[in-house]
Amino acid sequence: MKLHLPVVCTLLLIGSCNSSNRENRDASGTQPPHIILIMADDMGFECLSAYGSLSYHTPRLDRIAEEGILATRCISNPLCTPSRVKIMTGLHNYRNYEHFGYLNPDEYTFGNLLKEAGYQTCIVGKWQLNGIYHSLPGNQDLDRPHVFGFDEYCLWQVHKGKKEGERYAGPLIVQNGQELDRDPDAYGPDVFLRYALSFIERNQDQPFFLYYPMVLVHSPFVPTPDSKAWENPERRYEKDTAYFRDMVAYTDKIVGQLADKLERLGIAENTLLIFTGDNGTHKAIHTRTKTGTIQGGKGETIDAGVHVPLVMQWPAMIDEPIVYDGIIEFSDFFPTFAEIAGREVTSDGKSFYGLLAGTKYDAREYAFVHYDPRWGNRVNQFRNRFLQNRRYKLYHDSSFYDLETDRLEQNPIPYDSLSQLNALRDSMHALLNEKPAWTE
Repeated sequence: MKLHLPVVCTLLLIGSCNSSNRENRDASGTQPPHIILIMADDMGFECLSAYGSLSYHTPRLDRIAEEGILATRCISNPLCTPSRVKIMTGLHNYRNYEHFGYLNPDEYTFGNLLKEAGYQTCIVGKWQLNGIYHSLPGNQDLDRPHVFGFDEYCLWQVHKGKKEGERYAGPLIVQNGQELDRDPDAYGPDVFLRYALSFIERNQDQPFFLYYPMVLVHSPFVPTPDSKAWENPERRYEKDTAYFRDMVAYTDKIVGQLADKLERLGIAENTLLIFTGDNGTHKAIHTRTKTGTIQGGKGETIDAGVHVPLVMQWPAMIDEPIVYDGIIEFSDFFPTFAEIAGREVTSDGKSFYGLLAGTKYDAREYAFVHYDPRWGNRVNQFRNRFLQNRRYKLYHDSSFYDLETDRLEQNPIPYDSLSQLNALRDSMHALLNEKPAWTE
């Protein structure tokens, strides 16, 4: 493995990230890159050893970080559906988040975008966007992934909820409109991986987009095929937070198998491989890190609920490792893919293509999160809005935090007429107030 000392980028020094053999490259190249976006379910930044985790070992993800880009401040939304509709459409939640577990079929996603740009498209893993939890019209539509631009799919929770079939042992999976036979010896993540590998191999000679919203590492915390307990079929549904470590390891293993496939086919050089998480880790999980223990914050807008890993590799463009210290939020993926594909789009996001290509990059100054869970009264108490830069975070109720010294957000900074932060605080408040609030 080729290792380099990382190049650290800041908002002010982003131009220094350009390397010599990436100069003059742009999105108009003759060979569009393959794009693979992997998004773990309920995995905060603290779960990767590249981010200082001491509880888990993630060598394959660490390798991507060591050879590509590690973004230290990627901001998602605190819950799965809000994050998924945002990353897929490039829009803030007040624009198109209608119900938990639902994306309106009138929305335009990055699947539609890249399909129209000539890409072969595929989605594997977790769907949960048909509206099955609210009995919405069309919730039994097995064509819905195609409507959103995906030529092929292999998915859990298309038309049936988890009460009718879980995602791990003996999974309930729909593949291109057909419900697969239930196999008690099958493991859902392996089924998705096999289909993903097949898709890559079948489309290696043309641009493809693979979106893999994983089912790992979401609860229930159960054994993986690499767990000792898996050998006993009766223990495959055994729930214990102790299995979370195995689930993180299996996630890392799957990423490694995908990366190995690209190498074997000789297409890794011009493949943009991205790994992130949809929101923070489950609250039952406590992770030891080099800077202290972090309790998962899923469902809340605290840092542990929205701060997710983001590592990216594209050898044709990224030939020196970069630790990027600026802000990237989930609305940014859509316009980034559009710029790669040479398409013009309207979105709330800001393309980070320049960061990938080593060209001039006008970095994002703030992340904005609008969070209205719409998932029962218990969760709705956490609805919130905030604006965040690289260090400071301001909520709509004027709570103001220094994330550098108070990552757990336990000590709000009081408004002090003598404080040098007043100007920043006031400007952030003005920007936040420009955004629409939720409706009752």
